[in-house]
Amino acid sequence: MSDETVTERTVFKPERALAALIAAAVLAVVHQYLFYGTMPGVSYPIYVCLFYGFMLYFAKDQKRTFTFFSSVWLGAIFLLSLTFAFFYNLFFYGLNLLVVPVLIVLHMTYMLSERRPDWSRMRLAGIALEHFFLQSFRHWSTALVVLRGSRGGKVKDERKKVVVKVLTGLVISFPLLLIVFTLLSSADGVFHHVMLELPNILDHISFGQGFTRTLWIVLLSFGLFGFLWGFVDAKTYVWGTTRQEFGPQLRSVPHPQPVPLTIDPVILTTVLAVINTVYVLYVLVQFSYLFGAWEGVVPEGSTYADYARSGFLELMLVTAINFVILLLGLKPSGITSGLLRTVINTFLYIMVLCSMVMLYSAYTRLALYEEAYGYTYIRFLVHAFMIFLGLLLVLAAVRIRLAKFPLAKCYIVLGLLSYVLMNYIGMDHIIANKNIERYKASGNLDTYYLTTLSPGTVPDLLEFSRQEGGILDEEMRSKWQDMERTVHKWPSFNLAQFRADRALADYFEP
Repeated sequence: MSDETVTERTVFKPERALAALIAAAVLAVVHQYLFYGTMPGVSYPIYVCLFYGFMLYFAKDQKRTFTFFSSVWLGAIFLLSLTFAFFYNLFFYGLNLLVVPVLIVLHMTYMLSERRPDWSRMRLAGIALEHFFLQSFRHWSTALVVLRGSRGGKVKDERKKVVVKVLTGLVISFPLLLIVFTLLSSADGVFHHVMLELPNILDHISFGQGFTRTLWIVLLSFGLFGFLWGFVDAKTYVWGTTRQEFGPQLRSVPHPQPVPLTIDPVILTTVLAVINTVYVLYVLVQFSYLFGAWEGVVPEGSTYADYARSGFLELMLVTAINFVILLLGLKPSGITSGLLRTVINTFLYIMVLCSMVMLYSAYTRLALYEEAYGYTYIRFLVHAFMIFLGLLLVLAAVRIRLAKFPLAKCYIVLGLLSYVLMNYIGMDHIIANKNIERYKASGNLDTYYLTTLSPGTVPDLLEFSRQEGGILDEEMRSKWQDMERTVHKWPSFNLAQFRADRALADYFEP
């Protein structure tokens, strides 16, 4: 029967814990005020800053020194949080609701965990999950202990004295409050009216809403405190131990050794030789019409649309398979140098080049397809993914030449920066402008799809509609009426929506 051993630090600081719990409660109140019943907007970056201030202040003793990468990581989190205030692309809006919290939890684990995990290893994700669940929920009981004040009789007695003094002050204040209230009501009729209307105002507050808000604050207070205190006062969990049949002693059980993802060099050489032969033949065939497709030279009996549609998904899948083979081939077992290593590297280079040609072919097919059928989110994202995959292949090619090249770290950095760039590149503007250019060249336009793009494209679409004699006026007027009926609170402020509202009002209002 498996069990776990636990090594726990016994340090407990009641004053610091109480301050942290109060700060967590304040942060929870702010959270329900900013996000209850409202969509995230400018409130999101504001709360991210407050959360980081809370964590880094109360866990400052555990904080690592900021390095270049951890600073870039923090900068990426902040830039992604700002997208809620600047842009309103629903795809990235929804995705960032998941991505940003995950990045924050991983970053907090890297910066504050006493186990000091390497940011480029999968072990960081495991430690982050342990902190988010085990360490955090373990300290909910700590919060209750802090509230009861049961640690130390002196602290408990002092709190009792404070409570008695507060109650005494309330008893004394009550008759004074009646006298002051009467005098102020007589002196100011408006104040008297407000006090009389106060019960009516309270009647409008829903009990269900008040209960939900209170529960929200309580649970989030415990959650924030638990997450923080999981770093301040952590347990070390040692998994994979078993209890002896008799007695309380524990003995270690060896962890199973991970199976290395490597291939025998001879097998790898054979596989690469066979696959590369097919790839080289394919590339030679591709060159016969790949670069002529833009000039009207396509395979006999095929139209642009047929050529663009055929084989695109297959090429992407083959490139992905090549990428996996390439990663496995970087570290074949039992060989580090010599003729066989040179042969393997040569085959890997050939695979990289063939994969790049396949990517270019798929990219060309998709571009032709867009010319025929228009530009959409999915097609734009596939284009971006192909460019990203091409950059991964380039980095893999560098790793073939330089054995000590930090490929995993470069992939993580490239992935993080690429995702931030995709949020800021203005995907909706590019799609809208490309479809407008297609309309001017071919006369084809999907007006419905254009008007479903994010509010950030509204000024561009209104200008296009004005130039084309009101071609989008009907759809844009409907969009304006929908926006007019929507009530926005300040925490949901979004710059793209604000500019869209102003542009629509200026366009349609006399």
